[in-house]
Amino acid sequence: MATAVQKITLSPSRDIPFNKLVLSQSNVRRVKANVSIEELAEDIARRGLLQGLSVRAVLDADGAATGMFEIPAGGRRYRALELLVKQKRLAKTAPVPCVIRDSGIAEEDSLAENVQRAPLHALDQFRSFLALRQKGQSEEEIAAAFFVSVNVVKQRLKLASVSPALLDVYSEDGLSLDQVMAFTVSGDHELQEQVFERLKASHEKQPYVIRRMLTEGAVRASDKRAQFIGVDAYVAAGGTVLRDLFQGDDGGWLQDVALIEQMVADKLKTEAQTIAAENWKWIEVAPDFAYGHVFGLRQLRGEAVALTAEEETTRDALQAEFNRLSEEYADADELPSKVDERLSELETALEGFENRPVVFDPEEIARAGAFVSIDANGQLRVERGYVRPEDELPAEPEPHPADGEAERAVAATNDGGEAVVAAVPAGEPDEDEGLSPISDRLMTELTSHRTLGLRHALGERPDVAFLAALHVLTLKTFYRYGSDSCLKLDLKSVSFGSQAPGLNDSASAEAIRARHESWAKVLPKESAGLWDALQEWDGDSQAGLFAHIVSLSVNAVYEPWNRRPRAFAHADRVAQAVDLDMAAAGWKPTVDNFLGRVTKARILQAVAQAKGQRAADRIEHMKKGDMAAEAETLLADTAWLPEPLRTPGQTAGEEQTPESAIEETPEKSSENKLEDEEEPATHNNDAGEQIMAAE
Repeated sequence: MATAVQKITLSPSRDIPFNKLVLSQSNVRRVKANVSIEELAEDIARRGLLQGLSVRAVLDADGAATGMFEIPAGGRRYRALELLVKQKRLAKTAPVPCVIRDSGIAEEDSLAENVQRAPLHALDQFRSFLALRQKGQSEEEIAAAFFVSVNVVKQRLKLASVSPALLDVYSEDGLSLDQVMAFTVSGDHELQEQVFERLKASHEKQPYVIRRMLTEGAVRASDKRAQFIGVDAYVAAGGTVLRDLFQGDDGGWLQDVALIEQMVADKLKTEAQTIAAENWKWIEVAPDFAYGHVFGLRQLRGEAVALTAEEETTRDALQAEFNRLSEEYADADELPSKVDERLSELETALEGFENRPVVFDPEEIARAGAFVSIDANGQLRVERGYVRPEDELPAEPEPHPADGEAERAVAATNDGGEAVVAAVPAGEPDEDEGLSPISDRLMTELTSHRTLGLRHALGERPDVAFLAALHVLTLKTFYRYGSDSCLKLDLKSVSFGSQAPGLNDSASAEAIRARHESWAKVLPKESAGLWDALQEWDGDSQAGLFAHIVSLSVNAVYEPWNRRPRAFAHADRVAQAVDLDMAAAGWKPTVDNFLGRVTKARILQAVAQAKGQRAADRIEHMKKGDMAAEAETLLADTAWLPEPLRTPGQTAGEEQTPESAIEETPEKSSENKLEDEEEPATHNNDAGEQIMAAE
């Protein structure tokens, strides 16, 4: 005979006036951290009490009911109602829905209510927010209703961009929330599902891997091309921007590369047309030019437009304010934000007065040209006033010192081993009663004596010798002709055929360019006045210009066909002398400039040196492309440098050195060998070298 199942009887419920309720000491929730009574009170005021209170009758000493009820479960709701009563937004006798418990243990009721409740799944929250959005509520209204930030609402709604198939996997715990958030970078469901299939076959399933797969081939919003055209203009033209609302993305990724390149070309063409209206003979336009593209070209020396009286008054006022603020806060450890902001504004305004537009001679403009490109910050870069050798006017012949031209020949060498040119006329001129010109032969003999006298005297005067060397090298570097000096020193320019990516926009290239332009501004326009100008400079200025010119002659570039071990050894000595730190100079290992062009063993060695062997072991299983990308992230801000960039004696960001170098596996499949094989160095350093040599 079947046993009847005993039916459960639920506790009765009824409305109890608020002033008949009190908090119970049996409530197990004692820690009130992150519990906002104010927000709950506002929510109750907006939509009413959604969940009743669990109460028990308060008995007197004899066990008789007192008419009061204590609340072991629901204390936070009670406090919110209490706040509304204090604010006179709720009556003291307002009926409150309650469940009346008369059995069991009060503490058990309180504990069960808090423990048994399950948090809302993020996917359910997303679907709820989406339903409210579809019913007409704005993101701001949803955020205000649930006391969360607008960004939280946007993040949850962003999950709508994830493929429903992947959301189903997520609901069954097949994906983590972090992984799902990574998929929101792209709204292309087909691409998301393709990446998910790749992910299932991969050992690495971290969110950053998903983001990298989804953004392959896209252009960063921080890329100078994107900055140049503007992300808003790109979007207006129909371009798609991939955004990551769950972590910093530097503005996201621009997906339509072809559109970016077309917009860049169109904008550069428009800007070039404006420059062409200045009547330059030629204009070259490109997003980038190789470093050293102006080597061998003469740059025109224009005249800066003078300040007007009104501009001078404004500049003086700004300078006075800048000086006053600088003196007032000279001893402050930290500048107030407003003062710091104002000083930055003043610096920018004063720089505008210093960088005056330059006016060129119309005749020189007619044979010179300009380069139009994009600088590292995404701004238009216009390099005006460069003259090609074929467009130069013929040099005027120097006047002959005497009449009666004779054939030239080469005389015997002097003590220094250099050839001295002498004149070999057919014979001495006939005697003349008048003052006839000195013959070529005699002129050569006399000036040979003077040359030796100058050499000896100059060798006794290091100060004048330094000035003479500075003079001739400055002529070679900044002026069209170098024949204004009697010294036979030269600064030879040699171009490099290959370029490292981004070399022209590197911090070093920008610094050298700015320094060269600053020296050009203080030199006389014509070479005839250079000697007198250099003589008037103090020693520090002369030494500074000399250092700049000599630095342009450095050539520490490796060339497979030109072995120069002693030159490289000397480069190390110079690097030690100037304390060269390529990491401080701005070089960082990336997929493009190093990690993607070396073997997996070298990548692992770099990570082990900078982050430790355990970090290298964690990426050892990856394929070459993924390993290089992950290594770029790991090595960022570590100051690690490959061996060719290290200065002897520096640590180069090494955390620990492996006990033995990581060796490459000799036996590989043909596919892996092709993947891991070190690529040839198709990119090198500077596009120009200048070598100082004696002729």
